[in-house]
Amino acid sequence: MTKSTPLPLVGVPACVRDVDGQPFHTVGDKYVRALAISAGVAPLMIPSLGEDLVDLRRLVRGLDGLMMTGSPSNVHPSHYGQVESAEAEPFDPARDATSLALIRLALEEGVPLLAICRGYQELNVALGGSLHIRVHELPGRMDHRRPQHPELDVQYGPAHPVKLRSGGPLARLAAAAKIEGDLMVNSLHWQGLDRIAKGLTVEAEAEDGTPEAVSVTGARAFALGVQWHPEYKAWESPFSRQLFEAFGQAARARAAGRPADDVFPLAALGQA
Repeated sequence: MTKSTPLPLVGVPACVRDVDGQPFHTVGDKYVRALAISAGVAPLMIPSLGEDLVDLRRLVRGLDGLMMTGSPSNVHPSHYGQVESAEAEPFDPARDATSLALIRLALEEGVPLLAICRGYQELNVALGGSLHIRVHELPGRMDHRRPQHPELDVQYGPAHPVKLRSGGPLARLAAAAKIEGDLMVNSLHWQGLDRIAKGLTVEAEAEDGTPEAVSVTGARAFALGVQWHPEYKAWESPFSRQLFEAFGQAARARAAGRPADDVFPLAALGQA
């Protein structure tokens, strides 16, 4: 990247968690590290303050990419026409209020979008789809939940294959990574996509029929979502490297289209 090219900035919405009785806005290290190392961009945490306190459209217009992360929390069922239940907990309404709006705005503004795990589910809900709250309880489905093991390399290790849609963007990334046949992915989720939103194309499925990846049909820029966790040691996985490099290239292309003296507008964080 030359001095005349703006630094690609990728927004990462935060989760809101209770720490010693106080709310903290947090982003997992593995996500921002994958962006910095494997995508070659600068991650920027976005506080989950919703649309009342933050001008989200102005914020999005100042970004070169948006990545939606996984989380221990789930999208509140009210966002896809279902009632709240203990089986669907825990929730993070502050993240819902921020992330769902950010996804829609990013697609409207042509900002590259990568959605992972909860973020993948948010993408489906933001566009009108729905979720299964407990996939492992559905007839014929596998248990997609995280392995109960103390070592992270086991928790995030390969769990099952997914079949990629022939000719789709993920299939092309797999070919670039010299992967033949099905792709092995990790599995740490217990919710999943039910009704697929209009405008999404399923790009990968597990052996039990669970949708594992989608693309946004006709998107103006890179726009993919995956149910698994490619961010975990992304630099060690040929496919994950390809995925993050492609996302980084899309962010750099957007950054290159901005004036050389353009910097991230801090004023976008407020209404003034």
